[in-house]
Amino acid sequence: MKSKLEQEVKRFHKFQQSVLNKEPVKDEEVKDVDIKNYAKYILKSGSISEKRDLLMLMKSRLVMINKRIVLEK
Repeated sequence: MKSKLEQEVKRFHKFQQSVLNKEPVKDEEVKDVDIKNYAKYILKSGSISEKRDLLMLMKSRLVMINKRIVLEK
């Protein structure tokens, strides 16, 4: 799952570089992106297909405990 999210971040940076004329981003900087926050962003603001793809990549099960959704270990 982490590698898929890293690929998406790289794709986003390429988009910024080509369309918005921003400076190229080094690979080291891409790895510093907080993958957990990016996944949260997708779950909150992504399209239905992006959400589905993210949830399909998860190996753990989601469980609702006290009205909160958590990963089962």
